[in-house]
This record gives sequence, C-alpha cells and structure tokens, in this order.
Amino acid sequence: MSLIVVLTAVPARLVSVPFGDLAPYWYVVVNLLAGSLVGAWIGATWATRMRSATLYRVIAVLLVFIAAALATTHLAQVGTLDLPPVPRTILGVAAGVGIGVVAAVMGVAGGELLIPTIVLLYGVDIKIAGSLSLVVSLPTMLVAFARYSRDNSFQALRDNKAFVVAMTIGSIAGTIVGGLLLGAVPTLVLIPLLVVLLLLSAVKVWRHT
Repeated sequence: MSLIVVLTAVPARLVSVPFGDLAPYWYVVVNLLAGSLVGAWIGATWATRMRSATLYRVIAVLLVFIAAALATTHLAQVGTLDLPPVPRTILGVAAGVGIGVVAAVMGVAGGELLIPTIVLLYGVDIKIAGSLSLVVSLPTMLVAFARYSRDNSFQALRDNKAFVVAMTIGSIAGTIVGGLLLGAVPTLVLIPLLVVLLLLSAVKVWRHT
C-alpha cells in the first residue's frame, strides 16, 4: 500500500514542485540511495526473520523515534549541518542505510526521516526535500518489496484483499489531494497532530498481542 501511495504521490507532487526545481539536487538522491537500497534489503530480511512479538516492540519504539524526529526538526529551530563534501557524503550513505532499514521494517516510505535528513544534511528547502524524499523512497521500497516477495509475508495481501483495496483507493485519493494542497495546512497544526497520532499508534502496537 505504501508503494502505491508513493507511485501516486510523485506525479501529484510534481504539480506543486516541478521537475526543474528538483534537477539541481540529483546528488542528494544518489547519495541517500547508495545507503537506503542496502538498508531496505537488510531491514526486510530482519522483519521476515523476527518473531512477531519482537517486531511489534521494535515498530513501537520506531514510531516514538519518528514522532520525536518530526517534533524536533519541524517545531524547533534546528540549523543545517555545515560539513565538507566528503564527510557529508559518508554521513548521507550512513543515514540512507538507517532510513532504509526503518522503512523496510515498518513497511513505510520513510519520508518522516528522509525529509529532516535532507533539510539538515544538505540545506534544501523543505518543500523540495519532500519531493526528493519521494524519489528516494520509490526505489528503496521496490528493493524492500522484492525482498518481501521471497518470503510468505505476501499471504497477508491475499487474506485481506477487501481491506487492501479499500485502503489503497483512499490512499490514492489522499495523496492526490495532499499534493495539490501542498502548504495549505500550517506546519504548526499538522505536525503536532501527526506526532500525537504516531505516539498513540506506538502505544497500540506495543500492547498488541
């Protein structure tokens, strides 16, 4: 479902942030992908081998971590890291690996971590960073998807067809509307709501049996 959302969000996002605005930042995409593709394969491998009870706890902790990252980078004044090209490239690869692992384990696109990373590490405007994160997310998710396809995890899709179809339709509609309304909802309203949602989800997942 996350893969479908990203596929839909890319063209919808290009309406607000055209390709010409993204082209100068191709090096950001390449740098992060060098790590995220590896991380996605590792994360998917861990997720397929991990006990369900352990996986729930891991996801709950990651949800809290993402909520903290969102609150810190969007609501607090955090400056851009001023690093020379080589250390920044190395840090970008390392960050990509970590984000790829998290995205694959949780089955998400990873934008919650990619956007702050792009803003802080490369000093890119947050709207452009959102579009760049989608470009990084797509191949990263394809790698995770390929790894999951080698396991019996896809049985869940066959067992929950109606749910998947309903959520996919809603998600596609949401990504189109979200791309067209980019910037219409103030960050000071949106981010706290997302943080609360993530924390509530973390509690729910932690208590899952």
